[in-house]
Amino acid sequence: MIEALNEIKNLRVLENVSLSSLTTFRIGGSCRLLCEPETAEAAIELMRILPTLGMPYAMLGNGSNTLAPDAGFDGIVIRPAQGGRPERLFGNRVRVFAGNLVPNLAAFARDEGLAGLAFAQGIPGSVGGGICMNCGAYGANIGDVCESVMCVLPGGLLRTFRGEECGFGYRESVFRHMDCLVLEATLALTPGDPEVIGAEMRDYAARRAASQPLSMPSAGSVFKRPVGHFAGKLVEDAGLKGCRIGGAEVSVKHAGFIVNAGGATEADVLALISHIQRTVEEKFSVSLEREICGLGDR
Repeated sequence: MIEALNEIKNLRVLENVSLSSLTTFRIGGSCRLLCEPETAEAAIELMRILPTLGMPYAMLGNGSNTLAPDAGFDGIVIRPAQGGRPERLFGNRVRVFAGNLVPNLAAFARDEGLAGLAFAQGIPGSVGGGICMNCGAYGANIGDVCESVMCVLPGGLLRTFRGEECGFGYRESVFRHMDCLVLEATLALTPGDPEVIGAEMRDYAARRAASQPLSMPSAGSVFKRPVGHFAGKLVEDAGLKGCRIGGAEVSVKHAGFIVNAGGATEADVLALISHIQRTVEEKFSVSLEREICGLGDR
């Protein structure tokens, strides 16, 4: 099996890789294999042979919204390689590979004088993961500017989804529920002044630094925003700031985050999430829905 994978050009294959090193939570055991396609062709060939390997598999972006299992994953984790550069197409369109990081994409758009992605400067995810989750901040989402998404299905079949076919919603898309690997996206942006865009990005960066626990391992906002409420405010009003189970702690800086305060496990985080949900439900009759994902969730 490894021999077949090693025959794929521009595919990096590693054994027994710690999932804690692949996720911003810094939590998780090891995966049996990590496959990182460096090109679209490598990703297609990997997905072509995937059904013949007889192993479970899971897709992963930059791991910034993922809680990995303590027991590890006895299968293949597929993560598009990072690096490369987005490409400006005709007009105001940009094509970007799934492994590119969202902040790098935002900086590229700024430098090209293209507006529409300033909100994304501090989102620590990959473009592929961001597309799946319809990542967003400050009232804007990547789906707002997404013209099309190309993905590859097991067996190597390519499929392109136009914007309206992507099912973008609040932290939602059709790709979250499909057995596929997002390959690339084409974004339709608008002309803008790089200085103005840069100032907007700096403002967002300052606001993030002032309000979010950026210096501690986390997976971002734990819960989706309930209708008519803010999740972090509900958690804070429930008196749960600083609440801790094992190494998992509700951030004292922003109650919408759970941080790894030292040696946290998946079990710690899940127990703390359940405690928060029960407490908020009891106090305010509001159900909090998880935003962070488990590895391989669909």
